Amino acid sequence: MNGADYVHGYSDREAERLSDQARTLTSLLHYDTRYPAGSRVLEAGCGTGAQTVILSKNSPGAEIISVDISPGSLRNAAARVRTEGITNVTFQAGDLFSLPFAPGSFDHIFVCFVLEHLANPEQALRGLRPLLKPGGTITVIEGDHGSAYFHPESAAADTAIRCLVDLQREAGGNALVGRELFPLLVQAGYAGVQVSPCVVYVDASLPALVEGFTRRTFTAMVEGVRNAVLEGGMMTESEWEQGIADLHRTCEPDGVFCYTFFKATGTVLR
Repeated sequence: MNGADYVHGYSDREAERLSDQARTLTSLLHYDTRYPAGSRVLEAGCGTGAQTVILSKNSPGAEIISVDISPGSLRNAAARVRTEGITNVTFQAGDLFSLPFAPGSFDHIFVCFVLEHLANPEQALRGLRPLLKPGGTITVIEGDHGSAYFHPESAAADTAIRCLVDLQREAGGNALVGRELFPLLVQAGYAGVQVSPCVVYVDASLPALVEGFTRRTFTAMVEGVRNAVLEGGMMTESEWEQGIADLHRTCEPDGVFCYTFFKATGTVLR
């Protein structure tokens, strides 16, 4: 695949983190992600199925075809869907840059947390466009690690986050792609492109987000690159531990954490 290495890895802990992220952010990111009964939807890059479950439950009358290049991720996704008793999803192995579908095969395409791992996201978006019927839509959701800010401030925590951004860039991806969704979709030929920022604001009055997002989603994601950071000499062990401790510090009663996701939609007019 013309993509990047998955910088977060494929461990059980990473699969758990993705599930925590999906559950925590459902209402924020997917409140309006609903497809009509009878529509055919391509989920391009389903991973372990964390978003697949949400898609299928939001649109029980739609037919969803979920594709991923990783056999292990597809097995996990299929098991997750079976456990949930979902019946409107079909899984298929496939490379995002050479999918085996005829032009005009889908009414809608959904791409979530995928572009950040691709070396050429515009090429991917351009390649997906012919798969949509005239009037069909694409929905793309991405984060932007440069949008993270918090109280108390911490230079060590900022550096730890920057290490993750740098590692993802070195692997061929872009952890800051959220801010680029509008030009990417326009350049890929989609019409009527609209982008909505989805801000996650967390303080002690929101304990579910403190645990589900700040601690178990974002901080866990940063913690996951510890070995690569230390082996690469990007931070000393003491500097790294301080940065992670300071991210956890934002979960205390006087802490605050903010992060922005970007949700973009576009249409095929032809």
